[in-house]
Amino acid sequence: MERKRSDIIADELEGLIFDGTFADGARLDEVQLAERFGVSRTPVREALARLANSGLVEQLPRRGVFVRQPGPVELLEMFEVMAELEASCARLAASRISVTALGRLEAINAECVEAVQAEDHGTYYRANERFHALIYAQAGNGFLEQEALRLQRRLQPFRRTQLRARGRLRQSLAEHEAVLMALTDGDGPRAAEVMRAHIAVQGEKFHHLLASLKPAAE
Repeated sequence: MERKRSDIIADELEGLIFDGTFADGARLDEVQLAERFGVSRTPVREALARLANSGLVEQLPRRGVFVRQPGPVELLEMFEVMAELEASCARLAASRISVTALGRLEAINAECVEAVQAEDHGTYYRANERFHALIYAQAGNGFLEQEALRLQRRLQPFRRTQLRARGRLRQSLAEHEAVLMALTDGDGPRAAEVMRAHIAVQGEKFHHLLASLKPAAE
């Protein structure tokens, strides 16, 4: 499936924010960005709206769009909540997931395997999002699903940059396979445990994430 131009621009803007090209508090001008990417203002506006949904930029009425980097405490708190939400989704899905959905998870995971072999971070991340969203849906709790999706969108840029750490793609894939095995076995506690560990940002994972934000902060 061909990706929307606005999504490509949003991904590029994420990189420019994380590498410090656009620092925390910088104003992002639609006209200048349209010229930079050689497009009309419409895909730029859509890209900025996506970044606003994830909280990486802030849209202020009559003032414009500004880069907003969360501090380390806020970021850690969001990942902590995300880990618990996803653990709950996995625990519930273990007893509620359909055979058809399990087959779809296996197919998505096969896409992840191919992406890891090709070292294609973008393709892996997009398949990864679908893997997690399917588990949210199979938890059988609409409110929980919507909350998980909302926070997933909020953390998109940070979860994406995590995958660029050396060896993280293969580690993430191994964790997916552990989640899939627990769901297949119908083991709720185990599914919650491995999913929580998969999402939680601790130790080296957190230090890498903070390191990726340093250029923008400086």
